[in-house]
Amino acid sequence: MPDLDKTAPARRGQEYFVAPPDEVEVLATDRVVESGAPTSIWGDAWRQLRRNPIFLTAVLLIGLVVLVVLWPTLFTDQDPRLCIGEYGMDKPRAGHPFGFDKQGCDVYARTIYGARASVLVGLGAAALFVSIGGTLGALSGFYGGALDSFVSRIAEVFYAIPMVLAAIVLLQMLRPATMFSVIVILAAFTWPQAARIARGAVIEAKNSEYVTAAKALGVSRFGILVRHVLPNAAGPLIVVTTIWLGVFIVTEATLSYLGVGLPPDIVSWGADIARGKTEIRTSAILFYPATALAITVLSFIMLGDALRDALDPKARKR
Repeated sequence: MPDLDKTAPARRGQEYFVAPPDEVEVLATDRVVESGAPTSIWGDAWRQLRRNPIFLTAVLLIGLVVLVVLWPTLFTDQDPRLCIGEYGMDKPRAGHPFGFDKQGCDVYARTIYGARASVLVGLGAAALFVSIGGTLGALSGFYGGALDSFVSRIAEVFYAIPMVLAAIVLLQMLRPATMFSVIVILAAFTWPQAARIARGAVIEAKNSEYVTAAKALGVSRFGILVRHVLPNAAGPLIVVTTIWLGVFIVTEATLSYLGVGLPPDIVSWGADIARGKTEIRTSAILFYPATALAITVLSFIMLGDALRDALDPKARKR
């Protein structure tokens, strides 16, 4: 592409004219965007994501789940805790498209309201996951030395403990479990995953030329970490957090299915799957919360995969 000179005449038809400076700048910007040259890693990622059908599908599904979590009354006017014994195992009817379970509870209403507990646990655990692991990993990777060694040894201890087994043991000890205790336990035994990703991304970013330039300009080490390193190292951490959010949702359902997760007074998909397992030979009521759980988890995993492909330069080249 030829260089644009503000003082050079430009041809329009058969006439010459001197292009105004503002018009030259707009033309230059448009040509850069049309040529596909990245203005930044985030801008380049967004241009790829908005053309990715997997990303768009995941966003639509997650948006639907968010609507269900925030405004369940838009989808049903039934009380999920209202159980009428004489309706036990009744088939679907008007206003009750999924029928009733053994206790006479509306399966559709419980599936809608069960999204709230499962998704909130996933979001809370993911927030703690990225806050604790991301902070410790970024600090240890940037400063190194004794701090890096200390964080690495602590992380290795938690790496050796299976998350589900630790959650079962601790939740049995803390019964009755609460939503807060489930969130804390899930994050406590997974933060090393976020720390490992953040540490590697920060180590790679701090050796870049722009960090060297910032040091030459006299920017403090903490200022370099916050203003230059973290924004450029956040991509991998966002990707792994999105994927782990889906993992937390399905783990909460697993714990509730085993009877050690959320208390019975909280409607959740895992508890409803456990309630329906005894009727699997005669009724399909457990498939409704199980399908909702599978679609939600798959949506977050699809979103994480799309973000990984967009934010990973190596993946874009492939």
